[in-house]
Amino acid sequence: MNGTVFLVGAGPGDPRLLTVGAMECMKRAEVVVYDHLADESILSYAPADAELIYVGKQSCKHTMRQEDINVLLADKAAEGKTVVRLKGGDPFVFGRGGEEALLLLERGIPFEILPGVTSAVSVPAYAGIPVTHRGVAVSFAVVTGHEDPTKAHSNIRWEHLATGVDTLVFLMGVANIPVITKKLIEHGRPADTPAAFIRWGTHPEQETYVTTVGEAAETVVRAGIRPPAIFIVGDVVKLRDNLRWFDRPATRPLFGKRILVTRARVQASALTEKLTALGAACIEAPVIRIAPPADGYAALDGAIAELNAYQWLIFTSVNGVEHFFARLHAAGKDTRALGYARVAAIGAATSAALRAFGIRADLVPPEFRAEAVAEELRPLLPPRARILLPRAQEARDVLPDTLRAHGAIVDVVAAYETVPEIEDAAIAQRLASGEIDMVTFTSSSTVKNLVKMLGNITPLQQVKIACIGPVTADTARSFALEPDIVAKEYTIDGLVRSIKEYMQ
Repeated sequence: MNGTVFLVGAGPGDPRLLTVGAMECMKRAEVVVYDHLADESILSYAPADAELIYVGKQSCKHTMRQEDINVLLADKAAEGKTVVRLKGGDPFVFGRGGEEALLLLERGIPFEILPGVTSAVSVPAYAGIPVTHRGVAVSFAVVTGHEDPTKAHSNIRWEHLATGVDTLVFLMGVANIPVITKKLIEHGRPADTPAAFIRWGTHPEQETYVTTVGEAAETVVRAGIRPPAIFIVGDVVKLRDNLRWFDRPATRPLFGKRILVTRARVQASALTEKLTALGAACIEAPVIRIAPPADGYAALDGAIAELNAYQWLIFTSVNGVEHFFARLHAAGKDTRALGYARVAAIGAATSAALRAFGIRADLVPPEFRAEAVAEELRPLLPPRARILLPRAQEARDVLPDTLRAHGAIVDVVAAYETVPEIEDAAIAQRLASGEIDMVTFTSSSTVKNLVKMLGNITPLQQVKIACIGPVTADTARSFALEPDIVAKEYTIDGLVRSIKEYMQ
C-alpha cells in the first residue's frame, strides 16, 4: 500500500508560526524532505528515527532539481511511508507545491496540503509594515521577483501592476531589483515611493532597510543585501517607525544577539523562551543529561523507607524534588509519608517544585546558596537533628559538612546524576567563528562539561559569559574564564534579568 505525502508549509522562519496541523504531521512523519528556508528547529518535532532529507534550493545552488524532488516524494510514499514535504512559507505561494501534488496524483499517491504562513504577509508584519492599512492601502499583490530578466516577454503585467495595487511584495527579488524598479518607474510608480528590504524576516537575524523605489538598487549594493530577502513597495512602509516591534531595542534589547544555552536538554527550553522573548537568537547545546544515580536509587529508596526518622528534609534543586517524589510514589507512598518532618528549599524554583507536590517549604533562605541554608537552618535545629539531603550525586559538600559541624546527623543520598551529553563539533565551530555572542551557565556541571566537550577554553575566551550564581561563577574561574555576568538572584529569571541589564 502507498503511504501519504503531506505538503506542509513551515512558515517564514520563526518556529512559533508553525501551524498546529503542521506540527501534528511532523510528529507522524517517517520521512521528512525539507527546504533551506524551513527553520531546522522544526525538525525536532519529527520522531527520532525519521529519515531527514535536505533538498534546499538557494540562488544558483540547488541540492536537488525540482523534478527529482517530485519523484523522491512519490518513491518514498510508494514504500508505504508517511512523508512530510516541509517547505518554507506556504507550499502554493511560489513554493512549487502544485507541481509536486500533480506528480503524486499521476502516480496515485494520496496527499494532503497543509498551508503555511506566507512570508509575503508575515515578514512585513515582523518589520512593523502592514500590507494593508485603513486610509493608506486597500490592496496588495504578491509578485515573484525571480523572473528571468533575459526573457523576451515578461509574464508580469507591469502596466497594470505598477499603479493598480497599493502595496507590492516581491519575493526572491534581490538580484533583479534594478529591473523591477526600472519597470515600476517606467509604468508610473513614482521614484520616491517608500520601499523596504527585509532580510531573514521573522528570524532573530532579521534586517530591515528602508529606501525608495528610485534608490532601491543603490541600497542593495551599498548595504550588501543578499538573499533571502523580500522587497516591499508602498506608503505602508512609512508605518514602520511606529509599528516596529520585533527589532525594537526598548522592548527586545537582546535582538540580534546569539546566545548559547547550556542546560540539560529537557530543561533548556525555559531559559530559551525567556531569552527569545527579549529578542535573542538562542542556540541550545545540552552539555549535561539528567540520569539515575550510579546506585540505581538504592540510597534514596533506603532513606524513603525511614522517612519518619528525619526532622528536616533539604532540597537543593528542582531535579532533587522531582526524583525524590518519583521514588516516593514508586514506593507506594505519598506526601503523608513526610510526617512531621520540616522542609527547606534552596531557591524559588525548588520551592515552586515542592508546591507542585503539595508541600510548602518551611524555610527558603533569601540567598540561594548552600552556605545560606546552613546559616538560616542552624538556630532551628534540635540537638542531634537528623537531616535528609537528596541531591545530585556530584554536588559540593559545603552544606552537609557545615551542618555536621553544628551537631546534625546528615544523610546525603544521590537522587540523580548529571552526565556529559554527546559531543557536538558544530558548537565548537560556531564559537570559533565568532557566531556566538554569549554563553550561559546554569550550574557548575554545565561549565565543566562544555569545557570538556570543546577540549580547551580558547573558544570561550572570545564570548561573554553569564553565570546563574557565584558557585557556578567560581567554577568558571577555576578554568580561567572570568564571567561578565553573575546573576544577583540565583534563578533562571534572575539570570535573564541580569543579562538584560548588562545588554541595555
